[in-house]
Amino acid sequence: MLSFEAAKARLETAGQSHVLQFWSELSAEESSALLEEISQLKPEDLLEHCRAAVEAASRHSSADGRLDARMEPVPPEFIGSVRKSDKERLKMWGDEGLLQISQDRVAVLLLAGGQGTRLGVSYPKGMYNVGLPSGKTLYQIQAERIQKVQELANVKHGCRCTIPWYIMTSEFTLGPTEKFFRDNEYFGLCPANVVMFEQRMIPAVGFDGKIILEKKNKIAMAPDGNGGLYRALVDNKILEDMERRGVEYLHVYCVDNILVKMADPVFIGFCVNKGADCGAKVVDKAYPAEPVGVVCRVDGLYQVIEYSEIQPETAELRGPGGELLFSAGNICNHFFTRGFLKEVAEKFESQLKQHVAIKKVPFVDGEGNLVKPTKPNGIKMEKFVFDVFHFSKKFVAFEVLREEEFSPLKNADGAPLDTPTTARRSLLAQHYRWALAAGGNFLDEQDKPIPPKHSMAQNEDPPAICEISPLVSYFGEGLEKLLKQKNLKSPFLLDENEAKNLLQTT
Repeated sequence: MLSFEAAKARLETAGQSHVLQFWSELSAEESSALLEEISQLKPEDLLEHCRAAVEAASRHSSADGRLDARMEPVPPEFIGSVRKSDKERLKMWGDEGLLQISQDRVAVLLLAGGQGTRLGVSYPKGMYNVGLPSGKTLYQIQAERIQKVQELANVKHGCRCTIPWYIMTSEFTLGPTEKFFRDNEYFGLCPANVVMFEQRMIPAVGFDGKIILEKKNKIAMAPDGNGGLYRALVDNKILEDMERRGVEYLHVYCVDNILVKMADPVFIGFCVNKGADCGAKVVDKAYPAEPVGVVCRVDGLYQVIEYSEIQPETAELRGPGGELLFSAGNICNHFFTRGFLKEVAEKFESQLKQHVAIKKVPFVDGEGNLVKPTKPNGIKMEKFVFDVFHFSKKFVAFEVLREEEFSPLKNADGAPLDTPTTARRSLLAQHYRWALAAGGNFLDEQDKPIPPKHSMAQNEDPPAICEISPLVSYFGEGLEKLLKQKNLKSPFLLDENEAKNLLQTT
């Protein structure tokens, strides 16, 4: 650990000596914690970080550099689509994906560094239970999907394969996530194949370029965004672990999407078939002004343009068939080859764009009193995972159905969208559709038939409650032999035990 003198010299070099202003008031334990924090900060990096934060904040609200005139949609030859592809093509891609999975060449990587602040909870989002009949959390649902897709590959190819699960956490989420997995016995996965690692934390900076102290002995820190992945892969030797395991393809996603298809064989197969080094799942924008980023090309290079960066008249542009010209909504669901990740981490990480978030950051004033500001006072810098698209040599996009693959959990109930209620509704509506497609019939509590409804509005609950365990079905496959012509009483929970019972009565 650094000595006080070394810490003081380091901070003076970076112009941040105020960090030690309360040193004489600290206990031995508090002093030790502060020195440990300072030891993680290199003077030259800190100096550049603070300078860049102030500079970025000063141009944050400027309207220069409009991108509209330089934007163009992803060319059709680089887009795959679930909706527009025939069954044979989808099967071909799915078979390719299962083949790669069977050969232990596929891993999934979860971006789980954020806290559930907007959700109104103090623990990691993956631990959240949205109120399903089973009571399962996001982490459990995702773990079971990994087990099921491994099983599908095993059955098809007569092997025993493994999909490693890499989970990028932050200082805030690592401890609780590790404990949650241990307490739940890793949801049936082998602990050696669940690899947790921590992304970097970086200081919040005031408008004067000075690091903000949140306590007398603690710097206000924040994760460096999901684009901190590329630095974390190197810092934690994750790329070496992937190479040792023989992993060649990565499915990277965010924790809060309750409909995410883990290591989706169709998406993996499409990207491999196209020879892509980088790919993004997209959904059709629901309406021109929908607040989602758009995957497109700018000056011939692929990137995601935030909705706030696009003028309304550009968002309204239509193609020859009346479809939105810029319709490829980004859902933070990506494909990367290990080689591409390695190249980005080693060559391009320092070139990633720094995004600015102006926040209200609690701090201690000159007298040591805690202050909770009523207006923004700090700059948090972050990188985004998708800002590597323009380094790709072969980029592809894959359009999926929103109702089947995208329902994020971001806000507490009471907000109009992306709440526990909307996430739960999305999953239950999907499983209800699967059960109907398999030939099941639903009954109410009085054993009266519930008329089937094959399409529902986004804000509409399905007529019957049906939850299907990922351990029973991944895509909705294999359900006909269980549910065809069966009367299913709502609420209906199809777990492994119920599946066995239904097979015995067939």
